[in-house]
Amino acid sequence: MNKILLIFCLLWSCTVHAQGGMDKLDLKILQKTEVSRTATQTRALKIISDANNYVNIAIPAGLFVAGAIDHNKDMRQNALYVVSSTATTALLNFALKRIIKRPRPFLVHLSLTPVYKPGEYSMPSGHTSASFSTATALSMAYPKWYVAAPAFLWAGTVGYSRVYLGVHNPSDVVAGAALGVGTAFGFNFMKQ
Repeated sequence: MNKILLIFCLLWSCTVHAQGGMDKLDLKILQKTEVSRTATQTRALKIISDANNYVNIAIPAGLFVAGAIDHNKDMRQNALYVVSSTATTALLNFALKRIIKRPRPFLVHLSLTPVYKPGEYSMPSGHTSASFSTATALSMAYPKWYVAAPAFLWAGTVGYSRVYLGVHNPSDVVAGAALGVGTAFGFNFMKQ
């Protein structure tokens, strides 16, 4: 766990030093994304973003229930691995947001118009970190392409939705993905 925090702090330190360039790149991507929004895409990506927490709960719950029905101890243990990784990611994300205190992009760049205005801070993206933690833990517990491909497609889409909706900088999403993947690797000892 300490390694994860150390790696994240190192990445954040590098980001701070490259802040000016990073902010310009974030802004350019957010502006391009905003002008390309369509009503259909906005609706779909808002649904995906809103469904993320339910998916992150349903995956380990489904594994646990299936393991209980099938009397499969390994599946129940993998459910515990996925939920522990994702819950820890959420706690780390909560703490990091309060340490970093990066404002949402639409609060810094008043020309940006988000689809909605969430509270809290921006760095790292909680939706992205949770979805990548779940996807990584699930893929490590069940290392098959047909598990990993949809899991990471979902996680990547959740991350993209946060930028598309204008509520996160792209660098927030990258940091969230790194946090989620790192935490799942840190909890790897729990999988069967």
